[in-house]
Amino acid sequence: MPDSRPNILFIMSDDHAAHAMSCYGSRINQTPNLDRIANGGMRFDNCFCTNSICTPSRASILTGTYNHINNVTTLSTPMDNTLPTFPKLLQAEGYQTAIFGKWHLGTGPDHCPTGFDDWAVLPGQGLYHNPMFIFNGPDGGTSKVVKGYVTDIIADMSLDWLKQRDPDRPFMLMCHHKAPHRPWEPDEKHAHMYLNEDIPEPETLYDDYANRASAAAAAEMRVGVHMVATDLKTEYGYDLPEDELRKWAYQRYIKDYLRVVASIDDNVGRLLDYLDGEGLTDNTIVVYTSDQGFFLGDHGWYDKRFMYEESLRMPFILRYPREVAAGTQNDDMILNVDFAPMFLDLVGLPVPEHYQGRSFRPLLAGDTPDDWRDAMYYRYWMHKTHHNVYAHYGIRTLRYKLIYYYADALGQAGTIDETYEPEWELFDLQNDPYELNNVYQDPAYADVVKTLTDDLHRMQADVGDERYFKDET
Repeated sequence: MPDSRPNILFIMSDDHAAHAMSCYGSRINQTPNLDRIANGGMRFDNCFCTNSICTPSRASILTGTYNHINNVTTLSTPMDNTLPTFPKLLQAEGYQTAIFGKWHLGTGPDHCPTGFDDWAVLPGQGLYHNPMFIFNGPDGGTSKVVKGYVTDIIADMSLDWLKQRDPDRPFMLMCHHKAPHRPWEPDEKHAHMYLNEDIPEPETLYDDYANRASAAAAAEMRVGVHMVATDLKTEYGYDLPEDELRKWAYQRYIKDYLRVVASIDDNVGRLLDYLDGEGLTDNTIVVYTSDQGFFLGDHGWYDKRFMYEESLRMPFILRYPREVAAGTQNDDMILNVDFAPMFLDLVGLPVPEHYQGRSFRPLLAGDTPDDWRDAMYYRYWMHKTHHNVYAHYGIRTLRYKLIYYYADALGQAGTIDETYEPEWELFDLQNDPYELNNVYQDPAYADVVKTLTDDLHRMQADVGDERYFKDET
């Protein structure tokens, strides 16, 4: 008799901001197949990462723990593949498990995927065209170039595995796309999108970083200014005045970004069509998310890393007809450390005591527990490397955001050992949703500062992260 436990199709992209999905009200593109998931299930509007960078976020998603616990704090700290992960727990309970696409948690015997019956992953970031894949095998796997476009290939591998699976056992498939990660190389099918139109600019494209901590102006990820020829697909145009350069470069950047998103959307549609055709839709949990947010010209930036909203916020849509009403929306705060306990809860497995996240299964039914979180803790460890973003931590509540730039590498791997004077930022998200006005020194917010600082330290203690004892006054 077939196992009646639900299947899981976990689709994750890299750097896909929620504000480039039409189900989140995007002004710049349409994503009809992603909308199928949201329209058939629930859209979460306050999903956040605890460290906005690829490797650490992926480790938190797999382990249900913060990065100071799983020791994956930067891009240079691969995940120990002996750590307990939710795929291992599912596999031990009879689930068929597989991952295809981006892993980005290290390669070789100590860091290759474990807990999966089958896998094929990109080394590091991987390539868009004719990418190398590492296939499941002894001593960390075997490498082989696969001809084609990476988003299509990952979907092909996922579909092939689904077609060959045992239909009498439940499955957990992770289809993890490289796109839309830099350098945003579209395939031929989508290369001509947006040629004869201008994409609307974000409200903060020309941000001058006034009244912010010095970290904002120091960051080296301004559209145009800090881009290279492989980003903009041209050697020319970089000598324009900065505002003109941002305007010109934004159109080149965002169009390629949206083209690679369109390829993801098409391939998500292929997977959804397969589920429909095989009668699997009702009993399959389908999730689409990204490993963090991304700046789409917001604050004049590309990339992520900061605790600002566009970087912090993750898209998260979930369809599961057995439990989730179609076309629903949720404003409660969920985090990437919550994904693992939620998956385990939905399939009827106990959540390990060491998990720091919490299952949000009640939210799927429209029931918010009385003790559900109203604040979250964030920490970015990768001081200065790649985009000169200073190390920081902070707390976000439903209304406020308090950020402390401790600006010190603290000996972390993959960082630059230069220190700066610490600084604070406080944003009133209700009155300043674009985070342009740091009110930390405003006397009117003195009580808010005191309360949030105490809450921040209490939250650090709760999750077991060591408070950084540099002058926080």
